[in-house]
Amino acid sequence: MRKALRALLISFLFTFSLGFYFTNRLMYMKKKDEQFIVQREKEAGRFNPEQFESLPKREVTIESPFGYPIKALLAEPHESNRYVIISHGVTETKINSIKYMNLFLERGFNTIIYDHRRHGESGGKTTSFGHYEKFDLKAVIDWLKNEKGPTLTLGIHGESMGAATMLLYAGMLEDGADFYIADCPFSDLKEQLSYQLKKEYKMIPTLLIPIADFILRLREKYSIRHVSPISVIEHIKHPILFIHSENDDFILPSMTKELYKKKQGPKMLYLATNGRHAQSFNENPEEYRSVLDNFLSKYVEKA
Repeated sequence: MRKALRALLISFLFTFSLGFYFTNRLMYMKKKDEQFIVQREKEAGRFNPEQFESLPKREVTIESPFGYPIKALLAEPHESNRYVIISHGVTETKINSIKYMNLFLERGFNTIIYDHRRHGESGGKTTSFGHYEKFDLKAVIDWLKNEKGPTLTLGIHGESMGAATMLLYAGMLEDGADFYIADCPFSDLKEQLSYQLKKEYKMIPTLLIPIADFILRLREKYSIRHVSPISVIEHIKHPILFIHSENDDFILPSMTKELYKKKQGPKMLYLATNGRHAQSFNENPEEYRSVLDNFLSKYVEKA
């Protein structure tokens, strides 16, 4: 009996320790070095420092509802009330958003790029994969609307975690933009983590996920199950362009297909032939531009 209890206790402590380690990996996911991001984007031709410096722009600090600064950059080369906010993915910074910024600047929109909490120049100690980030996105949106007035035409572009953050904002808080572009979002964080545990670590997530969720609720005051764009997608009434690379093996394209299927009202779906995760634009730039133009022509220009 004692041996059985001892074995059970050891098993519990091991699983609890593993759950604690797993939540640490989530909360403090290793970020890419900012200079690496700058160099990568420069070498790929997606970031031209001279062109960037010549843009009419200003740095903005927006207060998060959680008490830290959100660092943003507002680029306004156009005499226009049309704006797009760009929400980057986990481990990246607003430098990665410049390629999307240029897309929208070319189409007559002014833009805001910003750093998520715990990324780039923004404050915040942990990453929550959209849970707390959605409130920060709302803070950026509220600041812009207060700055530019009620006649604003607003779009939001999100990539990966940034796309999930955008969908959570629109589905849980307010459908506050006129259109959305969701590039390779996950549909449900629990499903995404389960997939990664099986794929990367060859682990069965049945026991670990609930324990990690319990620890996360104690440490960060939210549950993994609440980070679920698929559960709130039906609340979003404005148009969404869904984008995913067919060869994405990090966040499976089936997640975007499920989101697209469940979304009610105006929507479009683009599955890129080339590229893996978050590479739809990088590997299919002309097709990406064409799909974006079709979406804007159909749902924004005629609105």
